[in-house]
Order: sequence, then C-alpha cells, then structure tokens
Amino acid sequence: MLNKQKWLAILVILTLIFTSVACSTSTPSPTKEENKDQVQQEVKEPIKIGIVTSKSGALEAYGNQMLRGFELGIEYATKGTKEIDGRKIEVIVEDSETVPEKAVEKATKLFEKDNIDILVGSASSGDALAILPLAEEYQKVMIVEPAVADSITGEAWNRYIFRTGRNSSQDAVAGAVAIAKQGTKIAILAPDYAYGRDGAAAFKEAAEKLGAEIVLEEFPPANATDFTASIQKIIDTAPDYLFVIWAGANSPWKTIMDMKVKDKGIKISTGAPDIAALKTMTDFVGMEGFTVYYHKLPNNPVNDWLVTEHQKRYNEPPDLFTAGGMSSALAIVEAIKKAGTTDTEALISTMEGMSFESPKGTMTFRKEDHQALQALYAITLEKVDGVDYPVPTLIREMKPDELIPPIRNQK
Repeated sequence: MLNKQKWLAILVILTLIFTSVACSTSTPSPTKEENKDQVQQEVKEPIKIGIVTSKSGALEAYGNQMLRGFELGIEYATKGTKEIDGRKIEVIVEDSETVPEKAVEKATKLFEKDNIDILVGSASSGDALAILPLAEEYQKVMIVEPAVADSITGEAWNRYIFRTGRNSSQDAVAGAVAIAKQGTKIAILAPDYAYGRDGAAAFKEAAEKLGAEIVLEEFPPANATDFTASIQKIIDTAPDYLFVIWAGANSPWKTIMDMKVKDKGIKISTGAPDIAALKTMTDFVGMEGFTVYYHKLPNNPVNDWLVTEHQKRYNEPPDLFTAGGMSSALAIVEAIKKAGTTDTEALISTMEGMSFESPKGTMTFRKEDHQALQALYAITLEKVDGVDYPVPTLIREMKPDELIPPIRNQK
C-alpha cells in the first residue's frame, strides 16, 4: 500500500504531464507573415467593369466625353472611395475605333480574358448593335451609353441590355414637338446607318401624328464629307423645315450654310450637338430645337457637382455626352448597392424599374425594355457675349413622362 508521501508525488507528476500536453496542443500565436496571409485572403474580389467605346474614329469626341463622365460618376457615387462594400472598382477600357467588328473583338476579350462583371458601350449605334448578342451569350449586364438607335431596345434587344442613353424615339418626340404642326412640310437629313435610319423613322412617326408631312428623307453615307447633292435635293423640294439628325465630326452644317438653305425660306431644326459642332453653327442663332444635355440647363445637385469638378480638372465644362457617362456609372453603383452583389440575375431583378439620380435629374429603367426614361430640353440657340458658339438656351425642360417612347422589343 502506497504511503501518503508517495501519493502526493504521483499527483504532482500527473499534474505536470497534463499541463505539458495541454500546452503542446494549444494554438500557437500567428507570426507576422501568417497575419499578412490572413488579411490577403479576406480582401474581396474587385468589381470589374469593361467599357468598349470610341477612343478613336468618327465618334472619338463622344467616346472620350463619355469616359470622363463615367470616371467622375464612379467617384461621385462612391464618395471618392471607388469601391462598393469593400470591393474595389476596376474599370477596363477598350477602343472600338468606331468599327463594329473591332467592337466585337474588344468586348469578347473583356468577357473572356478580363472576366468583367458588367459591360458598358458604346458611342456608335453600329458598335453597340454588334456587341448586344455577346451580353446574352456571356450572361452579363450591358449598359448602353450613349448609342441612340431604337433597335438597341427594340428588335435587337435582349434581357441583359439596359440603356442610360436616350433613344431615337425620345429624340423624335422632342424634335417633333418643336416644329411639327398640321400641314407643316418637313425634309429629313440623316446618316445612312442605324442611328440615322432609326432616328428618321421615329421622327417621321412623331411628326405625322402631329399633322406634319415628311416630303423628303435624305441619307448620305455616315462618313460623307460632301453633302452638296443631298442639300440640293432638299432645296428643290422646298420644305418648310429641314430637320437634321447627325453625329460625328463630319457634320453637314458648313454645306447647309454655304448653300444658303435659310435664304431659300427653309427653316433649320435639330438636336443641338456638342460644343465643337455648335462652333460651326454660328449662322443658326435663333433656331429652335432640342438638346440631350447642355451643362447650364439642368438644375440639380448632381449636375452642379459635375460642372464644378469637370471645370476644375479639365478647364472646360462637361459636354453633350459627359452627363451620359456619369449617368451610366451612377446606375451601376446604385444597382450593385441595392442588389448587394454583382450576380447577373440579381442585378437584372434590381434594375428593372429602378430609379436613380443623374445630372439630368431622376432616370428610371422601364421594366419592359430597360430603356431609361429621362428629361430632354427644348431650346433656342442664342448669341451670348464671350462665348464663341451659339448657346442652347432653355425654353423648357421636357419631363420623362412627356417623352415616353414606344415599346418596340416584342419580347
């Protein structure tokens, strides 16, 4: 039988053994390197946004305006952090060169190599129409900005397409309201591609509903530099108005002035273009029409910020499509915040019917075709001291519910 001293010795030895085992199985403190690895694992994947637009080619100016606006929009919507819920926003820009085949190549690269979450594009309606099917193929949301052809949210549409830019029908209603009345004779001059054809068709429909007669439609090539033949046909037809639909650097305004169309008793109307094109329109002071955007027209905090920041950074005001680029960025950030994810189906569900603030006020994605309903501006061109182009001056803001375009997607 063990005596008391031996029992005490055994208990001491067992206690030491159990303590040693417990210490050997406890979790060791992480090293600095292990802490660093853990932090890296917790960093969230970036949100990748791909943009295909015209950084060169016929619509280079529009593409670059849009890109400036998009960058400012991301900054504004995220309060300068350029991240959402801890996920950094990574923007990858590709130049379509205003060539549809090139646009397809660049969009495919963004989907396959860069694994983007959302696609944005493009300045050209031709480019946009070429890449719409890719959004469906890769099952990713595509925001269309600023391409305007009706067919984008019409027969070429698919459920992955949302457009922050306005469409031809919205332009047409605004343009028709400015000049179309019972018995008014109108000729149309537009470029021979989707933007021009769709715009002319939509304007004709809207103008005829107001009682006007379309007496001539002229479609010179989109890359035309000589408009003499088309302008002569218009003069020979002798309409009351010439309604011009045009985009790009090769505008017909100089030819219209040189051939003295106004002196023939033909009034000119159009959507007021970007500032560079306005500088070629000094003879059109007094013309009434409409505009998509001019920096002095909207009155809201988003536009105030855009004008201030753009002037500060680029020493010039934002131009025609800068606001559209900002709007597309604001829509994306709002959608991801509301959905809480970049999952495509969650984004589509969130964006259908979604309203968001923009430099042009509140926009809303219509559920049926994902077209953004938005304001446009009835204007007259006026001479302003110290400004070297005729300035679009507000007649009135046309509200989104005045410009609701037909649903044409048949889906």
